[in-house]
Amino acid sequence: MELILFPVQNGERSERFGKMRTTGLFMRVVALQSGSNGNCVYVESGETRLLFDAGISGVCAQTRLAYYGISIRDVDALFISHDHTDHVSTAGIFHRKFQIPVWMTEKTHQAARHKVGKVADVRYFQAGTAFPFQGVRIETIRTPHDAAEGVCFVVDDGKCRFGICTDLGHIFNGLADVVASLDGVLLESNYDPQMLEDGFYPPELKARVRGKRGHLSNFDAAELLEKSGKRLKTVFLGHISEENNCESLVLETHRHICGRRFPCELAHRHNVSNMVELS
Repeated sequence: MELILFPVQNGERSERFGKMRTTGLFMRVVALQSGSNGNCVYVESGETRLLFDAGISGVCAQTRLAYYGISIRDVDALFISHDHTDHVSTAGIFHRKFQIPVWMTEKTHQAARHKVGKVADVRYFQAGTAFPFQGVRIETIRTPHDAAEGVCFVVDDGKCRFGICTDLGHIFNGLADVVASLDGVLLESNYDPQMLEDGFYPPELKARVRGKRGHLSNFDAAELLEKSGKRLKTVFLGHISEENNCESLVLETHRHICGRRFPCELAHRHNVSNMVELS
């Protein structure tokens, strides 16, 4: 697998994105946003264009995709990981405004129905199963996060495997094997333990964040990646807490534990990430 990175520089989009179309040689990935303010990830392989989670506005998603020359109206499906607001709140808008079919588990739909409003095209998958979708394989892995029925995802196009792994709860059985099977991953690196301990969160919220149904710390995520083996070539670090973490500390922790075995991109709380192409 070869990694090709297109950096964003000085807020200016290279015109190459407006002209480039995928030929099936690459899997393209960009995090439109990641964190408690809202989550949305774009993955493209061949002619298949997918979004994962909808916690940002339709206009925001449309604008950030257009930044890379991608039309949101070409997206084939929206997959929802769980019912929390920062992952599902605009799923109904994505469907009604852009006619994107929405995929989620039935339990997630039941829990999120009041948040997403009317969605005429909801399609269910079973948590923990894998299924083909327009030339790729979607794998869903149950998570112990405190949601109605949370999952993380792997997109496999037969050449590359990319995982969207946030809101994990803790490093549960089988997670390390999933990460070791990937070429690229967006992995949560939510909090720094000392910042959480010293921060203003009430004790019950601190316990929730670091508990078995909460989030991974920088150290948890870095140690998971350090054991991932040789296949993994690029990592997005995301779902970074605004109150209990900072991007520089995330990178410092991961580089200290993992060295520079793979590039670490940041999936930002308020902006679009760099785009990565996997082949």
